[in-house]
Amino acid sequence: MLEVSGLNAWYGESHILHGVAFDVRAGEVVTLLGRNGAGKTTTMKSIMGLVPRRAGSIRCNGRETIALRPDLIARAGIGFCPEERGIFASLSVTENLMLPRVVAPGGLDLPTIYALFPNLKERAGSQGTKLSGGEQQMLAIARILRTGARLLLLDEPTEGLAPVIVQQIGRTIREIKARGFTVLLVEQNFRFAQTVADRHYVMEHGRVVDMIPNAQLGASMEKLHGYLGV
Repeated sequence: MLEVSGLNAWYGESHILHGVAFDVRAGEVVTLLGRNGAGKTTTMKSIMGLVPRRAGSIRCNGRETIALRPDLIARAGIGFCPEERGIFASLSVTENLMLPRVVAPGGLDLPTIYALFPNLKERAGSQGTKLSGGEQQMLAIARILRTGARLLLLDEPTEGLAPVIVQQIGRTIREIKARGFTVLLVEQNFRFAQTVADRHYVMEHGRVVDMIPNAQLGASMEKLHGYLGV
């Protein structure tokens, strides 16, 4: 579904990504692991066209997207949930959910979303500012499920959340995978990643340096600790 090859990216004169290459197959959950500053978020933003200077190839369902504007990339079926969540504070939960444009058939309707996120149903009329961090994260994920995007980019969805909420996010990712969605996940918490992902790509200094199938993660802990410094 997603093929990235030879991806380079710059912020101004700073060369951040150096030939990043990986793929995500339809129906998979794949994580990008790495220390802070490894280039994980820049990779996500590059896929979405949010980094102004890029080179290389990004193909979604066989279509080259690296030269497309961000709005056209979204219409190609890629949904992005940024680390900062991007909830509109003055809008209610329902208004936040309804705001993004539907880009393709196959998105989840509101009753299905509220069944998947019962906390959001209870807070449907609440403004974004009145939601907890966990509720905001659920809303950020739910919002892109309605659009019809089939490839979801989730940037650090568990950061700063209580363990019980992290477990809830894990259940949600497994559920949307079961519904046929494909997920690329940036995550620092490899123990959480282990509960949801099929494969893990490790990034260092703007490069992909390893790929570890989830079934081999337990046997690769010493190597992974060396990569992540944990």
